[in-house]
Amino acid sequence: MLYLENVVFPTEDQEWDFRMSVKRTSYTSLYPFYSLINTGLARLDFEPLTILHGGNGSGKTTALNVIAEKLGIRRSAPFNRSNFFEDYVKLCRVGIEEDIPSHSRVVTSDDVFDYMLDIRSLNEGIDRKKETLYEDHFDARHSVFKLRGLDDYEELKKRTDARRMTQSSFVRSQVMDNVREQSNGESALFYFRQRIEEDALYLLDEPENSLSASRQIELADYLEETVRYMGCQLIISTHSPFLLSMKGAKIYDLDARPADIKPWTELGNVRAYYDFFMKHKEAFEA
Repeated sequence: MLYLENVVFPTEDQEWDFRMSVKRTSYTSLYPFYSLINTGLARLDFEPLTILHGGNGSGKTTALNVIAEKLGIRRSAPFNRSNFFEDYVKLCRVGIEEDIPSHSRVVTSDDVFDYMLDIRSLNEGIDRKKETLYEDHFDARHSVFKLRGLDDYEELKKRTDARRMTQSSFVRSQVMDNVREQSNGESALFYFRQRIEEDALYLLDEPENSLSASRQIELADYLEETVRYMGCQLIISTHSPFLLSMKGAKIYDLDARPADIKPWTELGNVRAYYDFFMKHKEAFEA
């Protein structure tokens, strides 16, 4: 599915005019001005699966943030929003093929990390509550209690429950079970499966972070399925060779000068992996 057809970034003349219009001199940076134009990136034309490839500082995350702000797509994690970000976004133009679904969203590696931390914090809270309930069960079964009025009814009910239940049954009746903690890779994959819904546009910023090689392959397979069977359009920033190899992906190499469209096998970091393994080919075949 194609929702977003293209985005056109400000021209060199537009960026220069803005720079001349800024009278304040206290700013040392006009970011995101001059961050993308310096790569030679004037526009992006999208396919159902489009990848922005590049190292740190290449502008791939900036491009995703600009697109998200221009379209008003939901996000959870904050980003590097400078004083001039809104001015820059106003100068950008987008071509829309289909209305952007309201449940489209930005997903970053920070979102995944926050999810894993939330699970751990929730379980820690449940464990603390369980310890308190173990003590309550013991006190309820062994201490003397006299009902003095209606205000004591809840306490009487709790003590009655404690006396007819085992300790474990009493605790389970009062608090939820721990959420099963998974490995980082399992949690990340579960997060993407929960967050990516049918028929929407998703901007994914380095989704491979925290994933082993085998988990990255699983993620790549799942993302391919969302495009092929779920009506999703994906725009991904990554330098993972496993995600770069996804079938049908249109890849912009932001490390090239000027930025250019390339097959994944011609990208610099992919070639580095290839050359390394070819150098040690005999070790694998021994």
